[in-house]
Amino acid sequence: MLVPTIGIEVHVELKSNAKVYSKAKNAYSNEPNSFVDIIDLGYPGVLPKLNEQVIKNALKACVALNCKINDVMHFDRKNYFYPDLPKGYQITQQDTPIGYDGYLEIEVDGKKKKIGIERIHIEEDTCKSIHSLAGTLLNFNRAGVPLIEIVSKPDIASPEEAVAYVEALRETLLYLGISDVKIEEGSMRCDTNISLKEENAKEFGTKVEIKNIGSITNVGLSLNYEIARQKKLIEDGIKIVEETRRYDDNTNTTILMRVKETGNDYRYFPEPDIPFIYLDKSWITEVKENMPKLPEELREEYKVWGLNNNNIKTLIANAPMSKFLDILNCDKVISANLLTGDILAYLNKHKLNFEDLELKQDLFEELVNMISNNEVSSKQVKELLPVFLEKKISPKSIAKELGLVQISDTNALLDMVKKVISDNPNSVEDYKNGLDRAVKYLMGQIMKASRGQANPQTVSKLLVEELDKIEK
Repeated sequence: MLVPTIGIEVHVELKSNAKVYSKAKNAYSNEPNSFVDIIDLGYPGVLPKLNEQVIKNALKACVALNCKINDVMHFDRKNYFYPDLPKGYQITQQDTPIGYDGYLEIEVDGKKKKIGIERIHIEEDTCKSIHSLAGTLLNFNRAGVPLIEIVSKPDIASPEEAVAYVEALRETLLYLGISDVKIEEGSMRCDTNISLKEENAKEFGTKVEIKNIGSITNVGLSLNYEIARQKKLIEDGIKIVEETRRYDDNTNTTILMRVKETGNDYRYFPEPDIPFIYLDKSWITEVKENMPKLPEELREEYKVWGLNNNNIKTLIANAPMSKFLDILNCDKVISANLLTGDILAYLNKHKLNFEDLELKQDLFEELVNMISNNEVSSKQVKELLPVFLEKKISPKSIAKELGLVQISDTNALLDMVKKVISDNPNSVEDYKNGLDRAVKYLMGQIMKASRGQANPQTVSKLLVEELDKIEK
């Protein structure tokens, strides 16, 4: 039986104020060539200067992905000629990557597996080529943007594992705060390598590379197609050749870009303009001791808090919301239900991100405590919440203004219950005859009499108690 062997290379744009080797701003702009420096343009005689923040961010990735760290490293020139590379070479790390021999744990169908990380190295991005009828234009805003390339070991055995790996990697880097990791916008780019071999064969099959994968979903789709394509060729007796293909999401197929007749010779040699880098052990220790909570740790913490699986999944997928929940000093389950329920629905309706709400911790905690103390019902919360999110003032003051303060006084509610029972003898008779609809009807009458302000749990308890007395 033929089985796939898959490896994945992921390029991740790092957050920093400046680019990796120049002082040009590291930021997205719709205006071409607005963030450019003479170093990015490849002017003769200019010297690169390494950005310290880039090293720190790469270190965080190494720690999170359980890598060994090269505390003495140098940069290399990768020589090749292409219009988007003005210098004629790319400054990267070949012989001494900042991190190596790590792993990332994934879970597929309830089974956990460690995917090995071969290496993590720092390098610069190239220009963006814009192809038009007038010719190929270059946007230098992207030139020199700091990247880390994360190269997995060939440990991935299925498209499902590949998708889980990329998703886990994206989550980890997002929670580290070192990248936006928006694969659809190019701040995280993914290439896969896949070969097929007989299940018990020791040697790998011929490797095919797939580029131009624009979403995590397409990682799985492209690999599924490529597995089927290669199997058909092998079954037909056609030899697989080493080649690079691109994924076409319009046809869900891979298309030949080029055949690799010979290996690439990039003529690597040490970058002479950047000295060797010596990472102080105390700095590495400081990075390790100040790591943020990562998704796997949060999942376990959420389970301890009693959150359900759907809420956990939703929260992990929304890092700003998850971080907000983490700092709250109130009921975590009610908070999670509110965040992933009514608040998320509000965000989707108004096409907002969580950060756009600018929620104040103390006011949100006040609202959660109101719910916890039965001062407002779930129905009242739905009415109160949009006003709270727009005005950003005390939810208690909003509740009073809208007449949404819940009645929880037992004596006051008991009077209402007795009056409704007295006014509805037919429903009381229905209850005696075992008809469930009687309780629902009487509950509705009590809520109507209280203008929706009666505590439903308390009312339900008092109503049944009073009806049972009559029955006896």
